[in-house]
Amino acid sequence: MTMTAMQMSDRSHEASEYLVSVRNLRRHFPIKEGVLQRVAGHVRAVDDVSFDIRRGETVGLVGESGCGKTTLGRCISGLLNPTEGGVYFGLESEPHRELDDLLNTPSDGRTAEQDQRLKELTHLYRIDAMPKKRWAEYRRNCQVVFQDAFSSLNPRQLVKDIVGRPLKVYREASGSHLNARVIELLDSVGLGEQHLFRYPHQFSGGQRQRISIARALALDPNFIVLDEPTSALDVSVQAQILNLLHRLQQEHGLTYLFITHDLNVVRHMSDRIVVMYLGQICETGPSREVFQNPRHPYTEALIAADPTGGSEERDGFRLMGPIPDPARPPRGCRFHTRCPVATEFCGWDVDDVVRQLESSGVSIEGVSAVERHSDFSAELDFGTEAQAAVLVDQLQSDAVPDVMKRSLSQLKRSDKRVSVAFDPVEEVRLERVGPEHDTACVLHTNQYPQLRERS
Repeated sequence: MTMTAMQMSDRSHEASEYLVSVRNLRRHFPIKEGVLQRVAGHVRAVDDVSFDIRRGETVGLVGESGCGKTTLGRCISGLLNPTEGGVYFGLESEPHRELDDLLNTPSDGRTAEQDQRLKELTHLYRIDAMPKKRWAEYRRNCQVVFQDAFSSLNPRQLVKDIVGRPLKVYREASGSHLNARVIELLDSVGLGEQHLFRYPHQFSGGQRQRISIARALALDPNFIVLDEPTSALDVSVQAQILNLLHRLQQEHGLTYLFITHDLNVVRHMSDRIVVMYLGQICETGPSREVFQNPRHPYTEALIAADPTGGSEERDGFRLMGPIPDPARPPRGCRFHTRCPVATEFCGWDVDDVVRQLESSGVSIEGVSAVERHSDFSAELDFGTEAQAAVLVDQLQSDAVPDVMKRSLSQLKRSDKRVSVAFDPVEEVRLERVGPEHDTACVLHTNQYPQLRERS
């Protein structure tokens, strides 16, 4: 028997500590080819991401360019709809626990009542499925400050119209009261009445970003997504904007999702850090803990590469090689193709053969066909027996790391055909390694106990 709307309203409305909850979110973009623009694949910009944002805290979302952090921010702010999963807003404590229990139960193991309850929670709290009234509430409570303030401000509008537009749309103010409210917002970000009748091109970069922040504050939101708000500014102006954001957070009780690639900014602004690599979270935890005790090689490499980090650079933890194609990400741990401490359990696959040889300056020539049996095994047909023999020699040479050779379960040549197979592994999971500290590295989790015993 399912719960009615009246029964749900009678439930305990104890406020959850979490304002926004991201669950199993995926956003894939189609790759279209040919005259007919047929879909040939998908770029997995965000691939199964889950985390929570507490009320009043700043969560720093960090990673290299192309890791999917801006796409994730746009999904959270409602500017992009997810391919799968979703973003939940305003969950009370009991529905929050209930949602996690239902999502953690396999779909074929849920009862009809549980499926119905999951649909009800989705309809009430997931931003891409909630009713229009709830969606309007989320839109006014979630605002965005973009990286490029100049392109996000209408060049044909005066400042008073830009900042006042949200107030007009939601009918919060009009006439003289509207002007007074706009002046009040400008004062709060360090501007004033003298700036009302100017256009965006008449301001500096830092001033334009202040205007964007004033517009974001117009409707007294609870949550602001900051998409690299200081990356286009010089150092002195960056400090001013960061101090302004910190002051406004204290005054208004704001919650921030701070997207950036600047670890020095994250260190000083964030309460918690979420580290992304190639569409997935590889580590998350309290800011101080992540910087002092990183538990993923990618996080260590980012910290070591930060020239202003104030910590000694660790030998061996440097980012090596290009980021793999997000349309065909590596199996297992997605970072293993660039990791200096990768193991045979990190998920080597057939595509790694090409990646490793090409990164060593070796090209694979003469492949006429590739027959895949799985992600971990394939047969390659060559034009000649000599070309097939060259590939086998290359896979046994120093161009291939020893750890990759150890994960090879089969390497056999038969005339012009080479059979390659690797030991299959599971996707690396995020696991708890400390107080609120999670990582997706097999060296620190219990996914492969034999590694812990070896160390």
